[in-house]
Amino acid sequence: MNEQQFIEALKGKGIELSDKQIAQFKKYFELLVEWNEKMNLTAITDIEGVYLKHFYDSISASFYFDFTQVTTVCDVGAGAGFPSIPIKICFPHLHVTIVDSLNKRITFLNHLSDELQLEHMHFVHARAEEFGQNVKYREQFDVVTARAVARLSVLSELCVPLAKQGGYFVALKAAAGAEELKDAKKALATFGVTLREEFSFLLPVEESERTLYIFDKIKGTPKKYPRKPGVPNKTPIQ
Repeated sequence: MNEQQFIEALKGKGIELSDKQIAQFKKYFELLVEWNEKMNLTAITDIEGVYLKHFYDSISASFYFDFTQVTTVCDVGAGAGFPSIPIKICFPHLHVTIVDSLNKRITFLNHLSDELQLEHMHFVHARAEEFGQNVKYREQFDVVTARAVARLSVLSELCVPLAKQGGYFVALKAAAGAEELKDAKKALATFGVTLREEFSFLLPVEESERTLYIFDKIKGTPKKYPRKPGVPNKTPIQ
């Protein structure tokens, strides 16, 4: 998917990019490739791959979830900024907080945000488990999202405690989504969310499978979650 195909594909989904937004995505690609030579941000560095598998794939969440109706977004383990920064470029009103455990990625994200002139961005170097226990962030966000971080049973423990009651947990998943959802049923109920909607679709061009899960936060998460760093991954609630 080249730049023009990306612009047209988004237009077909009701997102018309301005010249400024098109320039932001171009700069994003350039910085991603440049910094990737110094640190491992992504295995995908060709322009068609980045525009499809990073930019378009991230924004696909907005085809099914209305980001115009929310303000605060937390992205857990965003790596090089996916999915929240492509979403932020398309929906500039959003206040985005990204938490990542690698400080050099946070350094990249700060630089990227400055270069793209993004406002209302906040980057935190922390383990997601510790971040979720921080009263400053716990149950503070309208939406918590993540892409390709962990299985849903683990991911929900890292993300759900950050969503406010009445907020949402939006998980971007690949083909194994249905199996993960089955394994995560107990965890999701424990942390206080219920499945609102699920959507299965194919990524254009390569037609790889994607699943998007939208969960409603219906009650507060018990204080003991998330557990200590490493514990959710070692002993997920199932």
